[in-house]
Amino acid sequence: MNAPTDSVELERLQRAERQRAVVTSLAPLLPEHALLYTPEDTVPYECDGLTAYRERPLLVALPETYEQVQAVLKACHALEVPVVARGAGTGLSGGAMPHKMGVTLSLAKFNKILKMDPVSRTAVVQGGVRNLAISEAAAPLGLYYAPDPSSQIACTIGGNVAENSGGVHCLKYGLTVHNVVKVRGFTMEGEAVEFGSDALDVPGYDLLAVLVGSEGMLAVVTEVTVKLIPKPLLARCIMASFDDIRKAGDAVAGVIAAGIIPAGLEMMDRPMTAAVEDFVHAGYDLTAEAILLCESDGTPEEVEEEIGRMSEVLRACGATAIAVSRDEAERLRFWSGRKNAFPASGRISPDYMCMDSTIPRKRLADILLAIQQMEEKYQLRCANVFHAGDGNLHPLILFDANDPDQLHRCELFGADILETSVAMGGTVTGEHGVGVEKLNSMCVQFSADENEQMFGVKRAFDAKGLLNPGKVIPTLNRCAEYGKMLVRGGQIKHPELERF
Repeated sequence: MNAPTDSVELERLQRAERQRAVVTSLAPLLPEHALLYTPEDTVPYECDGLTAYRERPLLVALPETYEQVQAVLKACHALEVPVVARGAGTGLSGGAMPHKMGVTLSLAKFNKILKMDPVSRTAVVQGGVRNLAISEAAAPLGLYYAPDPSSQIACTIGGNVAENSGGVHCLKYGLTVHNVVKVRGFTMEGEAVEFGSDALDVPGYDLLAVLVGSEGMLAVVTEVTVKLIPKPLLARCIMASFDDIRKAGDAVAGVIAAGIIPAGLEMMDRPMTAAVEDFVHAGYDLTAEAILLCESDGTPEEVEEEIGRMSEVLRACGATAIAVSRDEAERLRFWSGRKNAFPASGRISPDYMCMDSTIPRKRLADILLAIQQMEEKYQLRCANVFHAGDGNLHPLILFDANDPDQLHRCELFGADILETSVAMGGTVTGEHGVGVEKLNSMCVQFSADENEQMFGVKRAFDAKGLLNPGKVIPTLNRCAEYGKMLVRGGQIKHPELERF
């Protein structure tokens, strides 16, 4: 038996021994059906929506009560076993990818809406409640929950809190952090914690804002109090066509510069509109290089005035065609293409990797043109859809994961997009999180000292580093290795990496 085989066999034996110890410890704490550890039972949990990276957990725990969550965390902390919390698994950055020597803690059974309060306009829901289910439950009260990620039919509020999710209406109504007032959960040690308050403010540091977007690294979310807002009396959507990408990008900046905050302001390039039109027949202009969807909501008088002002700006910026939804059915049809951009891309490519970065609005055209050059460089196609109003990009790189070379080129392509975004004054993430996907790109944006400050926050909540370890914050060694890899690959070394 050669040395590599010996190493593999040793790792297998160590994993089996660890698994037996963890199962023995957790079995008394959970019903028998709530502990999964055979390969056929754990394989479905090996990745989230980012399928390019996979890992099978030691076991999966599916607690049914808060007490069981607490007990599992205490047991894992005592054994020093890593824990990765999981909601619906719709994340796109590998944030819920399991630890191979750890426990995946599924919150799927925490799916109850506990309270609807029309007076305070809030809802108290468990972490496993689907995003869309909140609005469905609030509809009879004339209310709804504003953040609406494209995966809202499946994604859970606990995952939304972890990633600070947004959606097509986040420009006017904000991200998850702006629509959550209180979160309850447990630390890695099993300590019950509460962030935020039912009141308008809470004394001390704003730890709620620290938790939202922390990607499951600080606490396990079990219960969330969200804000509800009144359903607008009317909503109408403009679909504007442009024969030039730069004109479309300038139009986005023009709408905001005019002092207009649309309910939604989305942009799609020609490859994306072709993909979604063939899928849902939304009525998109297939001759346009880019289209904008601009929505206004409010009273009929407000909507009429705002639609008129936006139409004037769009025409002045070079729109070749403008269509305004005549009724609710047509408005939903316009949005159906944007909401189905991801599944539409899955119809034209074996795989896709959805990137997520944010840039200043004035650089929208610049990043699109840069991505077109990258398509030539990496010999891969890319379809683009943007939360244009707040500069949040979602380029979808199309590739075949069965071809290792295509996967490698896709990873390089994605890193190039993220790092170009940083060079243009933006960030490497918008709403999908860092997870495992963007660790290298975090090396470019943040210095060693800045990363250490983030680790300091992590240690304050999880001293042993057991909750979702190895994600989000790159280590000093990782950044140094990334810099060496760029040099070995013949790529120009990023000046930012010289700090490491």
